[in-house]
Amino acid sequence: MREIKFRAWEGNQGYYLPDDYPLTTVLKESLNTEYSNIIVEQYTGLKDKNGVDIYEGDIVRCSRGCPHKVVWEEERGGMFGGGMPGWYLSGLDEGYAWTNSEEVIGNIHENPELLGE
Repeated sequence: MREIKFRAWEGNQGYYLPDDYPLTTVLKESLNTEYSNIIVEQYTGLKDKNGVDIYEGDIVRCSRGCPHKVVWEEERGGMFGGGMPGWYLSGLDEGYAWTNSEEVIGNIHENPELLGE
């Protein structure tokens, strides 16, 4: 069974909340003006080649060497790496297969330049 985990980016302050920060508190505080820009990201259930957990919003170097953002695309309803429905590496063809040589190199909040956008 896949482990269900989340992490939270506090956009106003520019940092991830600690892993032990309770999610219910995050959701309540996201309504508060002090924490009005919280983005909750879900763990995909996958790890990169170094054993690092892969979350929505991470930037992953694929086996071809190029960076891609991890995204959830419910409307595609297909499969991506390890059989997780809906998780994709943005910009890759549908024929891409997860090889376990992918690597987390950053995330969209702290390292957007890695995507060249």
